Amino acid sequence: MKLKQVLATSGISALTALAVVWGYSSYLKNSSSYAGQFPNNLPSNYRLASMGENGNPPGAIDFTQPSAAALPAVVHIKTKTNAKQVTNNLPRMRQNPFSDFFGGDDMFEQFFGGGRMNIIPEQKASGSGVIISDDGFIVTNNHVVENADEITVTLNNKKTFTAKVIGAEPAYDLAVIKIETKNLPYLIYGNSDEVRIGQWVLAIGYPLNLETTVTAGIVSAKARSLGLNKDKSGNAGGAVESFIQTDAAVNMGNSGGALINTDGKLIGINSAIASPTGYYSGYSYAIPVNIVKKVVDDLIKFGTVQRGYLGIQYSVASDMNEDQKKKVGIPESAYDGVFATEVPTDGGAYTAGIRKGDRIQKVNGIEIIGGGELQEQISKFKPGDKVPVMVLRNGKPMSFTVTLKNRAGNYDIVKNDSQLELLGADFATLDAKKAKEYGIEGGVIVKKINSGALNDQTRMKDGFVILKVNDKDVKSVEDMRKAIGKDKSVSISGFYPGYDGLYEYPIILE
Repeated sequence: MKLKQVLATSGISALTALAVVWGYSSYLKNSSSYAGQFPNNLPSNYRLASMGENGNPPGAIDFTQPSAAALPAVVHIKTKTNAKQVTNNLPRMRQNPFSDFFGGDDMFEQFFGGGRMNIIPEQKASGSGVIISDDGFIVTNNHVVENADEITVTLNNKKTFTAKVIGAEPAYDLAVIKIETKNLPYLIYGNSDEVRIGQWVLAIGYPLNLETTVTAGIVSAKARSLGLNKDKSGNAGGAVESFIQTDAAVNMGNSGGALINTDGKLIGINSAIASPTGYYSGYSYAIPVNIVKKVVDDLIKFGTVQRGYLGIQYSVASDMNEDQKKKVGIPESAYDGVFATEVPTDGGAYTAGIRKGDRIQKVNGIEIIGGGELQEQISKFKPGDKVPVMVLRNGKPMSFTVTLKNRAGNYDIVKNDSQLELLGADFATLDAKKAKEYGIEGGVIVKKINSGALNDQTRMKDGFVILKVNDKDVKSVEDMRKAIGKDKSVSISGFYPGYDGLYEYPIILE
């Protein structure tokens, strides 16, 4: 009987052990990021460098081990942009949209070719990138690969591959490219929220077309905003910046390379330098890895960033004088902090209970001192996510849970509108009341023309109502998206409210 009990106990123990192993394996699989990073799964480059889970052994700081771990996972990116012919169509002031067809200069250009043909010569450039998965996903800066016709990637072992762009987002200055190979070394993500001012960091990349170069420095500031990035519409206000500032030497070519800690983990992507000469002069800037992770996973999974919006306009007290503070409702005595200056009623913040004049103290438990911290924390979430926000109202702390919305004001997953975005404008489905007033069934209104194909190739004006795209009726932005599809050649026709006649604009998207 005792033997049976022993055997039964042993069997149960064995089954329990197998269940635990299976459950833990499932947990690791489900906890991975889309790029293929698994918790506690150490890549070979870390094992060869003797970098364990706890990083360096106690004692003096040693940069050799983190450098050895990271060097194989940082790549040299070279790009080529083919020569192009472009027409120089300089914008001119016009009194009405009919100037497309009438007026001295316009008519002359209509008959004699319009504008001058310029040749943009072939361009070559180089930068750096960081391998983030063993099957070839690489993160770099958007400005490294933007508009490139050819991208080649050279590994630390001199092997060269052709890469393709998986997705890019200029608002964050990040891009994901991929090479087709397996079993690559890659960098493990660190946690940029845990980065502290004064800690040692290493910058790794290919500056000035040199071979892999490692430089060391300390973190000298966090959440820096420099006004460098712009969104796809060319708007700086739509960009996200919260740089880690270091004094590790970074030069041209380091862009897209790794900023690592002394555990050899990736904490940032090097992006910019502050320099009056164009070369390193003391400060360099990296995009925090917690932002990088979110952007990378969205680009791989959706092709575009799922960006959530808090639903406020804000101002930083330290950037304003007393008159400016009074105008937007900030207490004159406030010398620091981020204040909500506008809270639209259709935004998530208003629905949650946040009001104009509230000081944003914490987002997701992280203290908010300036706009950089606020942008960094919100950028980690997607539409529909619930985010805890603590504010100070009339000296009293208050807590809210804000459900973030997307740019369109709902919780839907945003589709990759790469072709639509190339047009370079803000579109909206025409209001039903307006459509009835115009005597049409529906359409799409061009709210604002930004930088892009419409601005470069046409003289379309804000307020134009689109009725057809490629000879297909469009009554909504979704109709317009479907009508364009993946076409490179697009014809848009419609009218200007208050003017007779239809206008047609042929456009090439590239």
